[in-house]
Amino acid sequence: MNRAISYLIALGIILAVLSSTLFVVDQRRFAIVFALGEVKQVISEPGLHFKLPPPFQNVVFLDKRILTLDTPDADRFITAEKKNILVDAFVKWRIVDPRLYFVSFGGDERSAQNRMAQIVKASLNEEITKRTVREVISGERSKVMDGIQRKVTEEAKQIGVEIVDVRLKRVDYVDQINNSVFERMKSERARVANELRSTGAAESEKIRADADRQRTVILAEAYRDAERIRGEGDAKATQIYAQAFGQNPDFYKFYRSLEAYRASFKTRNDMLVIDPNSEFFKYFKNPAAGGR
Repeated sequence: MNRAISYLIALGIILAVLSSTLFVVDQRRFAIVFALGEVKQVISEPGLHFKLPPPFQNVVFLDKRILTLDTPDADRFITAEKKNILVDAFVKWRIVDPRLYFVSFGGDERSAQNRMAQIVKASLNEEITKRTVREVISGERSKVMDGIQRKVTEEAKQIGVEIVDVRLKRVDYVDQINNSVFERMKSERARVANELRSTGAAESEKIRADADRQRTVILAEAYRDAERIRGEGDAKATQIYAQAFGQNPDFYKFYRSLEAYRASFKTRNDMLVIDPNSEFFKYFKNPAAGGR
């Protein structure tokens, strides 16, 4: 019985030792086999592989996929105009030399990210200090990113990393500059608004003056035409009167006297101081006088 147990224990130990010599490499990972801290082999092909049991050999796995370095907080930089801005960037990277990467950081991804964050910050500082705020925000943003990527790529090669992409997520002023920029923009908009109001008022006065001038011309022309028509009408009426009354002068005198009486005695309060024997009362005394 004791012998059977011994066999089982021995078999278990053998199986444990054998299982510790086998390991599987996933297609998404690198495998680094090292012995006593020294790298012995780098495996990039997926599949089943063998090694010596611990402590003779151990395996460390590294991620083969594209990773993202995203800074949690924006960093402050000084532009060529000596203005402070906040820049938030992210980096896409992956391991291309597992041996160099492992030697540099001992397989610690956090240490690798901290190192790359330092490299990115130094590259950002070098690029931004050469440019104005306007160039960083819009004018030469793509050039800034290209320059940063070139510098970061050169540095990253020394730690076994390839930089896939570098992007600026946000470029903003610090709070103090934000307030001054807002006030400057507000003043600029107010100035533009005042210019537009002044231009509009000038145009309004110009249009109003032109309208008044046209009104005066139209009224003058209308008055001129009215007087001309009235004159032509009066001349025509006079001609008709002359033709009509020229045929009977006595009747014409009588008619005109009636018109004068009508105009002179409109109300009871009308009073004339005149000689009763004057020519004016000729037809009052003798209505038939016109026929003589």
